[in-house]
Amino acid sequence: MSPTMAITTATLVLLVASLLAPSALGSRSGPTSHHGHGGHAKHSPPPSPPPAPTAPVAAALVRTTCNSTAYYDLCVAALAADPSSTTADVRGLSAIAVSAAASNASASAAALGANVTAQGGAAVDGTVQALLRTCSAKYGEARDALAAARGSIAQQDYDYAAVYVGAAAEYPQVCKALFRRQRPGAYPADLAAREEALKQLCSVSLDIISLLSATS
Repeated sequence: MSPTMAITTATLVLLVASLLAPSALGSRSGPTSHHGHGGHAKHSPPPSPPPAPTAPVAAALVRTTCNSTAYYDLCVAALAADPSSTTADVRGLSAIAVSAAASNASASAAALGANVTAQGGAAVDGTVQALLRTCSAKYGEARDALAAARGSIAQQDYDYAAVYVGAAAEYPQVCKALFRRQRPGAYPADLAAREEALKQLCSVSLDIISLLSATS
């Protein structure tokens, strides 16, 4: 992959972080006073504190867990995007990480499939269309593998979970290999970015699953 096609971890974090709530809402009201007879003033009770922010906040366990991964910022962003991460244990965090990777793979499969359909009536390279169709299918297989990984985590079968996540990370590389073989130099930058994003999310998932394996 050429340097111009590489995607930085910071960019990925921004993409994930864009799913978070844009702001936290709060309200404040000031005290009022009422004057009764005889010049005695009665004051209303102090205003209640503003509600807690609605934007997800990474719990201490999230930060500790993400310290054990290769992509700390991406890990925190992906886990904190799920409100349940603030109360989850490590097994729960691993399931959240796998779900984030599965959502990424599913979105890529849908986007590539829609791209092929949109180009159906255009004068495009038939070989490229076929390759994109195959790529869409591979991301769909990655999504299915990650769903199986989540099931294995629920059953506390962490070895199988790791196998499924590892397989999910490999599927997009089939797409890249086919492009290199049939259309050298034509691997789309968008596909390269999608491949790297899923690879890093799978890496985070594997690192958290490894923590579970070490303590089980």
